[in-house]
Amino acid sequence: MTAADRPELADFLRRSRERLSPAEVGLPEGPRRRTPGLRRQEVAQLAGMSADYLMRLEQARSPQPSPQILAALGRALRLTVDERDHLYLLAGHRPPAGELAGHHIGPALMYLLDQLAGVPAQVVTDLGDVVAQNALAEAVFGCVCTVEEGPDRNIAWRWFTDPFVREAYPVGEHERHGREVVADLRSAVAKRRGDPAAAALLKRLRAASAEFAGLWERHEVAMRRRSRMRVVHPEAGAMEFDFEALLTPAEDQRLRVFTPVPGSRTHEALELLKVVGAQTAHRSHRS
Repeated sequence: MTAADRPELADFLRRSRERLSPAEVGLPEGPRRRTPGLRRQEVAQLAGMSADYLMRLEQARSPQPSPQILAALGRALRLTVDERDHLYLLAGHRPPAGELAGHHIGPALMYLLDQLAGVPAQVVTDLGDVVAQNALAEAVFGCVCTVEEGPDRNIAWRWFTDPFVREAYPVGEHERHGREVVADLRSAVAKRRGDPAAAALLKRLRAASAEFAGLWERHEVAMRRRSRMRVVHPEAGAMEFDFEALLTPAEDQRLRVFTPVPGSRTHEALELLKVVGAQTAHRSHRS
């Protein structure tokens, strides 16, 4: 929470009220309506608050409004999602999370994934479920995560419950990687407060892995937007990637792109994997 921009908040509330006609909220036009839009008393009634409090908001004289007050005003003023988010930001609050996409990938994001044929790329939920990946990602990370249904698709679950997965990473980087996975998951769980899927995943992980439980207790939090990582492939050898995640507006899906580190032999290794093919590479991971 930050300080409210009271003058801008006051102006936005007044103008939003003036743009809304009585008919749009089911009220009669009535006689003697000298000003455009709704009266202040009408908006206050729709929002379930006093007209005096709304007047102080519109005159930039009120205390910082709560998220509950903002939600009521957003509904009363029939604000769009963008307008509602603007209202929250002017009032010094983080906007509510948008509608979560879950495992459904929008056509634009799927098209973008299809165009990234030259580098490994994945679409992953904020909880770490891999919902789509291109052929090179399957060739490089086939042993790390799959897009099968169930817990095997979750990156955190595989890292902390399947020792075979860690063979793809240098031993000296296991601790750092585990901490990054947990810190990123904590960021997502906090934003999904009350979400059954997040709670269930956390419960399973804490019960299945003492290592995870210990790292969770450290309360480190950091959304994993970018990092550098190394992977050891059984056929292509060591590869080094610059990793970057591009977030959807609701931040519940991420397009993860892995580009070769300049000066490394990763580009040549990827060319080899294109020839070998994802199916052969994936099979060799599990041999």
